[in-house]
Amino acid sequence: MEFGIRNFKSSVFIFIVLAALALAISGCASGGGTSTGAPPVSGVEEGDIVISLTDAAGDFSSYTVDVLSLNLTKANGAEVSVLPLRARVDFAQYTEMTEFLTAATVPSGVYVAATMTLDYQNADIWVENESGDNVQVTGIVDEDGNPVATLEMSVRLEDRNRLTIAPGIAAHLLLDFDLQASNQVDFSVPGSPILTVDPFLVADVNRTHPDKIHRIRGLLDDVNFDESSFSVNLRPFYRALTDSHRLFGIRSVITDDETVFHIDGQIFEGLEGLSELESLGYLSPVAALGALRFNPLRFEAWEVYAGTSVPGAGFDAVSGWVAARTGDTLTVKGASLIRSGTSFVFNDEVTVEVAESTLVTRQISGDIYTKDDISVGQHITAFGAFSGLEPGNLEMDATDGMVRMMMTTVRGNVVEVDGEDPVAELTLDLQSIGKFRVGNFDFTGTGTAPEFDADPANYEIDSATMDLGEVAAGTPVKIKGFVAPFGMAPPDFSAFSVTNVTDLKAFIRINWVPASDTPFTGLSPEGLTVDLDGAGPLHYLVRGSVVTDLFDLPAAPVIAPDRDGRGLYILKIGRSTEIQTFFDDFVSRIEELLDEGYAVGKLSEQGYFDDSEAVLATDLVEIHLADIP
Repeated sequence: MEFGIRNFKSSVFIFIVLAALALAISGCASGGGTSTGAPPVSGVEEGDIVISLTDAAGDFSSYTVDVLSLNLTKANGAEVSVLPLRARVDFAQYTEMTEFLTAATVPSGVYVAATMTLDYQNADIWVENESGDNVQVTGIVDEDGNPVATLEMSVRLEDRNRLTIAPGIAAHLLLDFDLQASNQVDFSVPGSPILTVDPFLVADVNRTHPDKIHRIRGLLDDVNFDESSFSVNLRPFYRALTDSHRLFGIRSVITDDETVFHIDGQIFEGLEGLSELESLGYLSPVAALGALRFNPLRFEAWEVYAGTSVPGAGFDAVSGWVAARTGDTLTVKGASLIRSGTSFVFNDEVTVEVAESTLVTRQISGDIYTKDDISVGQHITAFGAFSGLEPGNLEMDATDGMVRMMMTTVRGNVVEVDGEDPVAELTLDLQSIGKFRVGNFDFTGTGTAPEFDADPANYEIDSATMDLGEVAAGTPVKIKGFVAPFGMAPPDFSAFSVTNVTDLKAFIRINWVPASDTPFTGLSPEGLTVDLDGAGPLHYLVRGSVVTDLFDLPAAPVIAPDRDGRGLYILKIGRSTEIQTFFDDFVSRIEELLDEGYAVGKLSEQGYFDDSEAVLATDLVEIHLADIP
């Protein structure tokens, strides 16, 4: 009977990217593990769904809200809930990764929509002001100025994004709720910013983020040496690592000889690490970083943490970016505090004390490092004990603890490429490190002498023998790697990967203040030529979180239809919403509305941008219209 039931199971992975929330669904045919939940309904074919969460980078230091529900809607109108319990999530922590949220059993069939409900009543949202200081949002409203308590966001799953759950077939759905596109902050009252939330949710089927690390977190279920794998009872985000229930489901993690295991502060590799993991026993805390693979659908780990090496499992922990260093005192910005026992809180800055006795490791490495390898800009997780918990005066003693150096992302525009320089092959005009603008960092002491301290305008990258392809001066790039040891620059940064973001999906956001009745200098089925006159604070092109000012483009941007002119073209008119699926119909409707006396207040779209022509090819556009003021 078990064999017959499993043959009827199908799978789908759904990734909701908040600034992205992600769902992942997997089933027996994928080799991806099992799920638990309500008992199956007799005679109904079912599939297993695993849900993950991630986030597109923005200027939010914390965006903590409660996810109340996550539902899928079938073509016949039936709804299926895939979230067993409400989850409190800081979406701003997921700029560089996607986390598995839940695994649930759902009936087979065609699903035409996904709906997520967020609760803002106990939101904890912090955002950078123009000076780069973090301030807490004091009011949250919708686009009509009404206070927000709960907010429901839906996305249609049609045409190329059609989601079909069938026995034995794995699928993948990516839902993208972009924080930058969905939120606008008003700083007109100093110290009391008001957040306007206007959800912008999109979907992709059978795609994932190739540059995103995926994380599975929870409690150890079982170790399988024959398949070099282990299974995890999911505990997403920072839920307690003590409950033994299986409400969030179980996922399988595949390892190999190169997988690095960090277990109770010790480092192992391959089967030795798998053996040590088994020795910890059932329901031990575990987290795995890796990649989602397809054909068959599976999760492959390159790094596993277990026991006290998991934040919140035995030690207090703080995760963030080193904004400054004085002696052995690190100032960590954007700090997520995880108390032993897994309670979680955001704080703007925390000071961390390190010493020679601090165990220092590095992500995706089996080597041991020293405190002097930790420099300004480095993304870290520190384990120790908090000696003070007063806001604005948080301190951690990690002198007898651990510091893990995490993969760090820097972004900016290339100043120079020097293929002949054996040390620094690429120089960057640095925009941001992690999720923070570069002005938040004090680079004093990073160089071998004061005159060699890191210069953000000429940030030197060691790209070793990496093929830089078409990267040239002026190219916007995203680089992952590790900051050079403190006091050892130049070079300032060692690159593991360099991504030319001109090849990545682009987001354009524009608003007009006041709303404009002439937002386009040209309207035709071939494209909309944007008129930037009267543009408000939003006039940006974002690719891989690298920002380009639209006023810096060689020509006015053009919004053109992608491929066959079919897509999702949304017009929001007051409280009503119209959806067109053909670009030419969309253009005709815009012309009608402008002739009727409406004006355009905001435009958001995503697609692929051609720098030479300043054209964004898109199948997703959202335009907000209002009466002419």
